[in-house]
Amino acid sequence: MPAQFEKKNMKKFRERERERVRHACRLGVRAPTFIIPRSPPPFSFRSAPKISNSRTLPSLPAETLTAAAMGGSHSREDLDLSDSEDDDSPRAPAASSDFATPPPSSAKPSAAAATPASIDAIDRYLRSLHLKYAEPISPGPSPGTAAPAALNAVKLYLHIGGSSPSARWIISDRLAAASLARAGDGDGDADDDAPPTCPWYLVVGSKIRARVGPELQLKTFPEQRRVDFVADGVWAIKFLHADGYPNFYAKYQSCLFENSYGVAATDEGRAKVFGKDFAAWARPEDGDESIWEDATDGFAPSPSRSPMPSRSPLLKPLMEDLREYEEPVEEGGGIQSLALGALDNSFLVSDSGIQVVRNFEHGIHGKGMSVKFSGGSTNFSTPKKALLMRAETNMLLMSPATDGKPHAKGVHQLDIETGKVVSEWKFGKDGADINMRDITNDSKGAQMDPSESTFLGLDDNRLCRWDMRDRHGIVQNLASAAESPVLQWTQGHQFSRGTNFQCFASTGDGSIVVGSLDGKIRLYSKSSMRMAKTAFPGLGSPITHVDVTYDGKWILGTTDTYLILICTIFIDKDGKEKTGFGGRMGNRIAAPRLLKLNPLDAHLAGANNKFREGRFSWVTENGKQERHLVATVGKYSVVWNFLQVKNSHHECYQWQEGLKSCYCYKVIPKDESIVASRFMHEKYAVSDTPEAPLVVATPMKVTSFSISSKR
Repeated sequence: MPAQFEKKNMKKFRERERERVRHACRLGVRAPTFIIPRSPPPFSFRSAPKISNSRTLPSLPAETLTAAAMGGSHSREDLDLSDSEDDDSPRAPAASSDFATPPPSSAKPSAAAATPASIDAIDRYLRSLHLKYAEPISPGPSPGTAAPAALNAVKLYLHIGGSSPSARWIISDRLAAASLARAGDGDGDADDDAPPTCPWYLVVGSKIRARVGPELQLKTFPEQRRVDFVADGVWAIKFLHADGYPNFYAKYQSCLFENSYGVAATDEGRAKVFGKDFAAWARPEDGDESIWEDATDGFAPSPSRSPMPSRSPLLKPLMEDLREYEEPVEEGGGIQSLALGALDNSFLVSDSGIQVVRNFEHGIHGKGMSVKFSGGSTNFSTPKKALLMRAETNMLLMSPATDGKPHAKGVHQLDIETGKVVSEWKFGKDGADINMRDITNDSKGAQMDPSESTFLGLDDNRLCRWDMRDRHGIVQNLASAAESPVLQWTQGHQFSRGTNFQCFASTGDGSIVVGSLDGKIRLYSKSSMRMAKTAFPGLGSPITHVDVTYDGKWILGTTDTYLILICTIFIDKDGKEKTGFGGRMGNRIAAPRLLKLNPLDAHLAGANNKFREGRFSWVTENGKQERHLVATVGKYSVVWNFLQVKNSHHECYQWQEGLKSCYCYKVIPKDESIVASRFMHEKYAVSDTPEAPLVVATPMKVTSFSISSKR
């Protein structure tokens, strides 16, 4: 072979080898392994030595990859991605997908593993090629001495098939790098490439770049070194190195904090956001779990009312013995809201009027009666809020003054017995008209009081109590009023700008909880609306709905992507148990619980379908405990067992880090988007049922779900 040709080919060979090692270093895998014959023959440049990657992430075995459709099993949640089961064998379904990596080469592997002596020979051989290593590469790095690049090496999985029976996980990328990078930082390796004000993004190889936030619906499996999330699909990554997952998750939590609050996740930043009293919210792992432990001690279910199983298939009936009753909406329907009564009747508010339905122990049924809107002004629009009053004989209807905004200038008072709007009340203070964005009863059971004449009102920066009586205590003559009467502002406060109130609810004794746009939740006593007794800092997401238990010990806030459950119980300096409505909790505050959908269910619910109106089951008597939580997501009603969520030893929490999230829920699907999901009053829970019926309303029908005693 001519010397010139020999030199040229040697140069090409060296360049090829340098590129191979560079590629291996970038991916964080071990150095290429070469099989060196005992007597090396003269160099042949027809083919380069083959590289075998001795560190591969195990693939999902086919028998565990079949993910249940919503309505199938929970196999998608219980995937065991153990290294011993995972391989790149043809049985993995990746080869059938566009996202799949082609099957490994059919070349026969080495008959024997390299010995230490041969490894030394390989190392000398590579060094003789004058290859430039990014870092010293050892043939078998121990977990404690892994190169930093190796920590972010992952295998990427994609869930395909949606809710079909053939749904499954496939391998999208057998070897990729998972990193957290700021917007504008191309490779995610150098944090300084982008301004510190830019948000953080999750980057996985070349296929994933998604902003870090609640919308990722990120769920962790520490015992599997696995993370599931939603980013235009449902993805899972599993870290090759044992230290990869904890390093990633710690960095992710810091990035999430910074994206949510706009400050760095330092001790100073956390103190600025949460304050010293909410240290348990900033670092849940250091918080006191005793409040949650004590919370379940007195709430054990009676033998006839055992809690729901911890896990069951989604989109199957709420219980296997569930009974369903449907009530069609009258012609010209289009349900806008649901007003459940605790007495004899409930009401479906639609475009044309109000349909009256009868309350039974197994749900609600139509009475063949309806109330058409009549009387009053001709510009009466479909009400978005209906509030029962005066032993449920009257109803206040609030219609938005402007389409697309919840604010109203007043309310219409409907006499249910006559079916007529008897008055159009205006909101006013000091001679000026004002708006309200929401109204609610004075207390949990106030709608059953025949003498009730007051109710609560909320606006962006106002919290007040309205009275339908005049200043002298005489009920106004509504029928003869020449113009709309003005409600009397009897108690309240107008705050400076910045409170951004969104929603509120009242307890059994009339205390008030208010949710805000900035995620804060404030607690006010019945006697004072000027200053909150307790103000929870929130987690960065706006509170769109809030509910509270009858005794005021538990609060349920709704955000677009999760529910937040807060315990208000604390022990004062005298050793007495109080709630945050009656005194300042100080630093005796427990970290909250989060209630979420798993990533696959969140994706199937739809990108624009958000959590709405999370509620407790309905109790109006001291000593009774709410048993379930319900919320709406698009076409699904989602139900959690309250006792289970509070249980610190619940299986969902065993491996979790940070704020604990409960993923054990039941889903009831409907064919249409759900308007409202609510449990009936607890008096309709007969002795052989664990809960009062659940009422689910869609625009064209309402369905009751009752649980029988068969088990």
